[in-house]
Amino acid sequence: MVLNSINSIVHNPRAPVIIYKQSKGGTQHFNKDLVQDCGFEHLIPIIEMWADQLTSLKDLYKSLKILSAELVPWHNFKKQDENEGIRIEDLLFIVDTMLEEVENKEKDSNVPNLKTLQAIVSHFQKLFDVPSLNGVYPRMNEVYTRLGEMNNAVRNLQELLELDSSSSLCVLVNTVGKLCKLINEDVNEQVMQVLGPEDLQ
Repeated sequence: MVLNSINSIVHNPRAPVIIYKQSKGGTQHFNKDLVQDCGFEHLIPIIEMWADQLTSLKDLYKSLKILSAELVPWHNFKKQDENEGIRIEDLLFIVDTMLEEVENKEKDSNVPNLKTLQAIVSHFQKLFDVPSLNGVYPRMNEVYTRLGEMNNAVRNLQELLELDSSSSLCVLVNTVGKLCKLINEDVNEQVMQVLGPEDLQ
């Protein structure tokens, strides 16, 4: 009989503690004959409690989804079908994901927070005259390209002037300035001392 099966489940010590305590009353062990004599009226509040708990699971799922959207917005959790029941495994997965993220943040305390990142972007906009956020990435690419071109030019000049690769820009500029002065004064002998006769041919 179905009611007997349900009654056996709610009286089973393996049932959730609250259900087991409420269902067993003052009797420690399940007595089938006693239950048949007294009827199954005691099952009604237990089944109602089950229904309430299932409804609470849906509310808990919604709350966890909201919390996960704040803590781990980059995780796209599977959208729950309204026709499907809430599984404990789904709730545990969301909780475990959030706990893992919190643990990772604690391990890597050097990761800047959102406020710091916003300050960095704002500072970049001021330095390189970028009025909008949409222009940040293009300007970053432009700065990177120009910097690469400048570094290549500096290395080439250092090689041509036989300067050490660790020479500063100030040394490079001074050397170029001296060469320009020598050329303007048309002192060929001094130019040969700096560049060598092979460079003048």
